[in-house]
Amino acid sequence: MAETLLRRPAVEARTGLSRSTIYEWMKRGEFPHPVTLGARIVAWRESDIAAWLESRETRVA
Repeated sequence: MAETLLRRPAVEARTGLSRSTIYEWMKRGEFPHPVTLGARIVAWRESDIAAWLESRETRVA
């Protein structure tokens, strides 16, 4: 089964993070990196975003 890929607007909607926060946290190693689909196109694996969200929930609880 193919992995679902999310473009940045979908990632922003799921996480509640802004574009600048996503890229800043990626730089700091605190957010998953995207996969490159083309010269200027990236997307995030849905499973990576889900795992990141789950890790945030358990850290807060």
